[in-house]
Amino acid sequence: MNDSSWGAPQPDAGYWGPPEQGSAAPAAMPRPGDGPVSAHDVSVPVHDVGGDASQTRRMPIAPDPGSPGDAGDGRDGRRRPDGPGPTDPTGPSGARHGQDGPEPQHTPRRPEAPAAAEGGRKRAGRDLPAAIGVGLGLGVVILAALFFYKPAFLGVIVLAVVVGLWELASRLRERKEIQVPLVPLALGGAAMTVAGYLRGAEGAWIAMALTALAVLAWRMTQPAADYLRDVTAALFAAFYVPFLATFVALMLAADDGPWRVLTFLILTVVSDTGAYAVGWRFGRHKLAPRISPGKTREGLVGAVAFAMAAGALCTQFLIDDGRWWQGLLLGLAVAVSATLGDLGESMMKRDLGIKDMGTLLPGHGGIMDRLDSLLPTAPVVWLLLVVFVGAG
Repeated sequence: MNDSSWGAPQPDAGYWGPPEQGSAAPAAMPRPGDGPVSAHDVSVPVHDVGGDASQTRRMPIAPDPGSPGDAGDGRDGRRRPDGPGPTDPTGPSGARHGQDGPEPQHTPRRPEAPAAAEGGRKRAGRDLPAAIGVGLGLGVVILAALFFYKPAFLGVIVLAVVVGLWELASRLRERKEIQVPLVPLALGGAAMTVAGYLRGAEGAWIAMALTALAVLAWRMTQPAADYLRDVTAALFAAFYVPFLATFVALMLAADDGPWRVLTFLILTVVSDTGAYAVGWRFGRHKLAPRISPGKTREGLVGAVAFAMAAGALCTQFLIDDGRWWQGLLLGLAVAVSATLGDLGESMMKRDLGIKDMGTLLPGHGGIMDRLDSLLPTAPVVWLLLVVFVGAG
């Protein structure tokens, strides 16, 4: 339904004729011999409450209960909760049936739809200049740490993990009253990342197991109420943030680690950019409207196409012994995993009743709002690169 259908009600041309303007003298009463008198022709004087002048109106006709316009607003059969009844000659229902009562001063109109609801083409509430500036700044810091000193980039991963855990724990506490033990989570998350870089996947698994034990023991110092709920949420947080981030450290540890990590970052960013660009321009069919109304199937096609093209270029020119066809498969997998990761965090935010996980990054939200696509994509890229070109 477009907005024009919510405009002012139009008189029914040909039903009663055009509304009369101004005041009219009282009509003469019918005389004997003038023939049958119709209810349409009978007029009675009606005095205006606010003055002494009188005007003539046609006698209101009882509305047909079955007509859709009789229930209050004269258009769609819905009664206004605080407005005049359907037989009130001064109400909008009277105007609908041709009575020349005063026109309504304010015509209800349909609320304007927010920009974000127009096919998911705009991201409402985002400060675009701030988002671009923050994104460029983060890109410079990440690239500098990645190519100049590997341990520095490892520190960037650890910092992102700790801040992400803090955001997630804070939202769980505020919205669900879930008390996640942040101290053992943060320490265990940092240990997981470092262990993965130094000792490989085996070291990451051992650190994950020790983190789980630390969480269980730490929560025992508090009352037993909701113990299972709190430790379950904490174990989920340990897996979702630090454990998945450990696969970035595993890629970094390879001989050509910086190039593998760069490929991982490029493909994830390009997938998101392709989805946004194609969805903004051509998006018509919703992908998952109950989870993320802004995402479209056309956007997913754009993500796949952009990521596959970028994957072919990256594996051919950035990865040792890589082939372009391997990049096509890698790009396809990244587009799927990044989309699922984005939808997964959207589901969590809907459950929590929030728009963003944090406010640390202007124009972006929080750290977790930037990690939503990266975290589930990291193990996918690590595994496929190991299969295609080895651990390095």
